[in-house]
Amino acid sequence: MNRMFGTSLACLFALGALFANSPAIAGTLHGKVVNGTTGEPAVGIEVILIELQGTMQPVANTKTDAEGAFSFDNPALGAQPMLLRAVFRGVYFHEPAPPGRDTVSINVYEPTTDPKAIEVPSHIVIFQPNGNRLTVGEEYSVHNKTSPPRAYFSAAGNFQFALPENAQLKQISAAGPSGMPVVQAPIEKGKNKYAIAYAFHPGDSSVRVAYELPYPNDAAAVKLLTSYGGGRLLVVAAPSVKVMGDGLEAAGQEQGMNVYQRSSVAAGTMVAVNLSGTAPPPSADSGGDSGGAGQGADSQAAPGTAIQVVPGRLDALKWPLVIGFIVVFAMGAYLLSKKQVAVTVAGPATGDTAPSAGTAKTQRNQATAPAPANAASGATTMSAMDAAAGKSLDALKDQIFRLELRRQAGTISEEEYARERAKAEQILRDLVRG
Repeated sequence: MNRMFGTSLACLFALGALFANSPAIAGTLHGKVVNGTTGEPAVGIEVILIELQGTMQPVANTKTDAEGAFSFDNPALGAQPMLLRAVFRGVYFHEPAPPGRDTVSINVYEPTTDPKAIEVPSHIVIFQPNGNRLTVGEEYSVHNKTSPPRAYFSAAGNFQFALPENAQLKQISAAGPSGMPVVQAPIEKGKNKYAIAYAFHPGDSSVRVAYELPYPNDAAAVKLLTSYGGGRLLVVAAPSVKVMGDGLEAAGQEQGMNVYQRSSVAAGTMVAVNLSGTAPPPSADSGGDSGGAGQGADSQAAPGTAIQVVPGRLDALKWPLVIGFIVVFAMGAYLLSKKQVAVTVAGPATGDTAPSAGTAKTQRNQATAPAPANAASGATTMSAMDAAAGKSLDALKDQIFRLELRRQAGTISEEEYARERAKAEQILRDLVRG
């Protein structure tokens, strides 16, 4: 089992290199569209080939045959990243077609407008003082739990959120299972409430909201309205920023940031958070989340409407790195929604704790330690090694996810991000060698 674990890690780590080194396919792509709700081939579905460079316009389109199959011949295929869009019942379903790939499968789902189709297990709010302005980044983890699986979507707006008073909205983005953040158009609902019309596919997605607030005299009182109940609220700020809030409890540090949490927050709850103090601004070369236009993978918009991809940090990564780590990011997001943040206050800790980078190193050593000579305990020892290896990977997922979250929020410099990412890559290499 430990050998299989090492092999799977090796495959994950080598995935980026695979896409980087694979020869270009000769402009041909074959695919199939499957109705994920019924399990049957999706017949007569329009499939559009979209170029992700330049104007990012559709370059070809076709329809699936009686077996749900389709194909494209285009010189850009195999030479550059492309995007496939299947239009089913008015909902867009996307699948990337990176270089080195000549076959693809697209799952489409019957749509539903039932709000019970999704749940929001965690809501993360990151505060970053910037002179007399307070930059705020919020991220909602969204889980589509439908069975049989369906896509949750409504053109009138199917995901709602509220902004504090005097907030200046900067950007809204959403990311589906493909992991590509895509800018969304806000739908005003009145009284500082907004919505987006986004097709949430079965599984895990995320919604990110960025805005600014006045921060006079290095202090502010922010009222956060919880639109979805039952999840955890996590508030993150630099150690130099004092944070006090209704029901918030200190939950230690992650990546040099203080974390505060409140569990099982009911829908419609107003959480007042008082902040004071300053923090070092993000590095000037770390880029921003505003500006830049294009067309994205998971936006739901009327045909012909321009779609914007979130520019800068995550999207600036080269395709090999994105492909190589996308599985880790997605699993890390799910893991974060299920686990408690590590508590580092004095005295005995309660609840589950998230492993730190140091813990990951210890667990890595445990995972690679030689088995005892006693053959009778072989099965038990192997189980313990597998459990330790799994915990090591869990710690790595958490570390990478939080690192990317800080980068998206602009609370980490590019130099520090590169350094921390290199550490994570080294841990992954050590696990592979183990």
